[in-house]
Amino acid sequence: MVTSPHTNNEAEPRPVKGQSNDPGRLSQWAARLGLLLCAVFLAIHAMGLSHSVAPVHGSLNMLMRPSGTELRQDWVPIERISPDLVQAVIAAEDSRFCAHNGIDVDALEEAIEENRDGGRRRGGSTLTQQTAKNVFLWNGGGYARKAVEAWLALYIDTIWSKRRIMEVYLNIAEWGDGIYGAEAAAQARFGKPASDLTRQEAALLAAVLPSPNKWRVDPPGPYVRRRAGTLRQRAAVVANEGLDDCVLRDD
Repeated sequence: MVTSPHTNNEAEPRPVKGQSNDPGRLSQWAARLGLLLCAVFLAIHAMGLSHSVAPVHGSLNMLMRPSGTELRQDWVPIERISPDLVQAVIAAEDSRFCAHNGIDVDALEEAIEENRDGGRRRGGSTLTQQTAKNVFLWNGGGYARKAVEAWLALYIDTIWSKRRIMEVYLNIAEWGDGIYGAEAAAQARFGKPASDLTRQEAALLAAVLPSPNKWRVDPPGPYVRRRAGTLRQRAAVVANEGLDDCVLRDD
């Protein structure tokens, strides 16, 4: 009697179509992703070094404007921007600009407390953080973006001077209608160069910075006029107490 050889009737598992069982391929993708992130990290930091001396023409925010939007930006050195605008912007956005290292922990804690209590929402971002966002990142919230913004603020505060941070900020800040930078804003709103802005004009420009596409300078509404009046008083305090020394003081 011939006996049939023993056979295993259990079917061997087959890989699902489109699914790879090769752990090496996953490792390759992870390595490629890591290299890409490292390349982006190095590129951004190299860009930060170059922008410590080179003018910043264009930004991601400008590129993300709706198609067909006419953009205006005229880079000028800070020597050609009115000191009144520097003082008004410090008064409006970051009174401790000269004192912090890119992140104002006290202002951040105050903003968190006010938001928790249901008051008017505040971001707590410094001028340095806003500069980092405007140069390297995009508008909008999200903890991941805010974390990157905070790191870049610390980075540029280390490798740029405060005067340079203010210079870049004033040249790339948006003043509505596709207008970027103090020179373009002064020409469009008042028909004069940024160096000739008066205290009132500087206060008006600083007053609309939080929402430049919502609040108008020409003509200013009641809220903008009231805020500009308040900022003129605060700018005087900035000047009197030397809160602008890191930008305007001659070394």
